[in-house]
Amino acid sequence: MCFPSRPGVFTTVELHCADSDPTPPLCLSGGMEPAPLTLIQARALLYDRTACSTVKASLWLQIAERARTGGPDWPMAVVWLGLPGLCRTASRITRYCRADREDVEAELVTCYLEGLAELGPHVSDPGATVLRSACSRTWAVWREAYRENAVDDVDLVRGTPRYEGGRGTWHADYDPVPHGSGLSAPLRISVPAQRVEGVRLGALARAWGIADTATSVGHSGRGRQVATLSLRRARRDG
Repeated sequence: MCFPSRPGVFTTVELHCADSDPTPPLCLSGGMEPAPLTLIQARALLYDRTACSTVKASLWLQIAERARTGGPDWPMAVVWLGLPGLCRTASRITRYCRADREDVEAELVTCYLEGLAELGPHVSDPGATVLRSACSRTWAVWREAYRENAVDDVDLVRGTPRYEGGRGTWHADYDPVPHGSGLSAPLRISVPAQRVEGVRLGALARAWGIADTATSVGHSGRGRQVATLSLRRARRDG
């Protein structure tokens, strides 16, 4: 297995499941009675190109069933069984799209679990179906993100100022009506530019403890204004 420089979903799952064997176990069918398999045995068989395709298909269908109805240890074990089929794609997306490895891993795991949930009982090659679906969906997400970044790069070439990394900040200004409920004094929160991407205003409001007041801004019975909340990019000179 390959690991990123920083601990992410893949590394966490690998470490957690290294010595685990959740119940009920996966079973090797084909004989008179099903033979139970350890997680390590099951994963080795799933990615063995010389193994019987019918046996591997049976295992993948069992994994999909464990994802839906397994015990408390199975959700992470299900992810662990899929990691060998996801790791290479994670590395490629990270390099090609200049993406954060942790975010790529999280998206891959999400798409993988969605693929398992959608898996039907009559798919001829369930393992390939789930893994290809997960990788394709994740590629689509990050290609779109990469195109958006490319547009930003074009703006930079044209002379549009950008402030990235630790050099740029965003200011959130909260200006309540005097004597209103909640915060009673103007407040400015400075957020590093790299943390703004993908953050919702509602999450910011909750983090700052003004969720109730910020919610009131949208509508208050008779239309009384209680505050103004604005978010803007700060110039280097503040």
